[in-house]
Amino acid sequence: MVDKTARHMRWHIEGIRRDPNLITHPSDAEAWKKFDVSHPNFASEIRNVRLGLSTVGFNPFENSSVLVTCWPVFITLYNLPPSMCMKRTSIFLTLVIPGPNSPKKHLDVYLRPLVDELKILWDEGVFTFDAYKKQNFLMRASLLWTISDFPAYGMLSGWSTQGRLACPICMERTKSFYLKNGGKCCWFDCHQQFLPMDHRFGRNKNDFKKGIVEKSPPPLRLSGIEVKTRVFKHPQITFSRKSGRQKHRGFGKNHNWTKRSIFLELSYWETNLIRYNLDVMHIEKNVFDNVFKTLMNVKEKTKDNPKAHEDLRLLCKRPELELYKHGDKLMKPKAVYVLTDDQIKEVCEWLKQLRFPDGYVSNIARCVNVTEKKLYSMKSHDCHVFLQRLLPLATRDFLPKPIWGALAELSHFGVDICSTEIQADHMLQLEADIVEILFVLFDGGIMEEVNLNELTPRTKKRTRNELQENVDVGDDDDDINDEEDEAEEAE
Repeated sequence: MVDKTARHMRWHIEGIRRDPNLITHPSDAEAWKKFDVSHPNFASEIRNVRLGLSTVGFNPFENSSVLVTCWPVFITLYNLPPSMCMKRTSIFLTLVIPGPNSPKKHLDVYLRPLVDELKILWDEGVFTFDAYKKQNFLMRASLLWTISDFPAYGMLSGWSTQGRLACPICMERTKSFYLKNGGKCCWFDCHQQFLPMDHRFGRNKNDFKKGIVEKSPPPLRLSGIEVKTRVFKHPQITFSRKSGRQKHRGFGKNHNWTKRSIFLELSYWETNLIRYNLDVMHIEKNVFDNVFKTLMNVKEKTKDNPKAHEDLRLLCKRPELELYKHGDKLMKPKAVYVLTDDQIKEVCEWLKQLRFPDGYVSNIARCVNVTEKKLYSMKSHDCHVFLQRLLPLATRDFLPKPIWGALAELSHFGVDICSTEIQADHMLQLEADIVEILFVLFDGGIMEEVNLNELTPRTKKRTRNELQENVDVGDDDDDINDEEDEAEEAE
């Protein structure tokens, strides 16, 4: 390590902070500070290394019809200043898991060499030369968290992210249920418990689940030690291609544990405040797809479908959105949050003419088909920019003010949560705001009949850095549906 880089590795302690309440780096957040308190011996040596692990499955071939999944595993250095820790030179490819299929719960087999090295770096350390201080020292390293999309969350943590118990935070305390007509698991109205007890929405019996007033508090978040105690009540599975399907007793009813995560072998893992994190951009893509394809009334992609209207009739008092008979046919009423054909065409023509600075976003115009009035092949970053910057502009003239206002607030929330600098106090405000944003969306009539579950109230970025977020999430049926992740969706 060169002198300059060795000096930067001390930045997390020696770097100048303009405001102690400003989060600009992982070391400013609660998760880092709690780790230092739990392990003072490790924290006393500022040259000890803090790491993050990231993995995601993607199709390495341009031809998306070839369902091959490749899984790279990256390690990131967090000792460096914000301008360096997310650069390519600070991100190391530790292994590549070959396809053609997803490793699923057998991911731990491939991670074994990496975890063994992490155990050595923590328990024993490695003598290293400090090029800045010109001296040898015993360097140790710790893994603070993992970063992934939602399917990979289940593979890393051992808690299956499918089915009614998909939320790894609520666990068996979830209030999710299966839709009678849609058949999918739904988290509709589960966010009422995150409101203050005296909030006016909590007493609303008409605009949400009919006749129900939510009085229960939100589920408590289990500590790492409590989670470890729970998972160790179940025997470890046998990692083998020939082992067949192995399920613990009560799976899907009382718990969703599929295995003991290999990261539990790290002696400090259960003391980490945040262990598994979700990639913000994947969350934004899921939310954008659900919202925008419903607004644009995309066939077979919209959430505003006949089955959803039937479930809506059973759950809510929304007579204006119930199916009605026209002759021998059942007709679906046009909702106020769905654009007309002329409006959809106008949006497509507007997007076709948009131009952006180089490097800001890819050419969104290539994704627009004005004749067919739809968008296609949008990457995760395209959806990220669209949700934060373009969605309010595209719908401002077409939607009722309450619905447009909720979408604008949703976009503003995305901008705040992805900002490179943010006040810790503002994060607390965002955590409260997102609950009301969801309620305004539901109250306005948009998507109240189905599972807008990828975005939920309890964001935890205040314990993380500017590029990561820990979110309670639900069903992952729509988690990955762009070209780069189609192979993963096939699992």
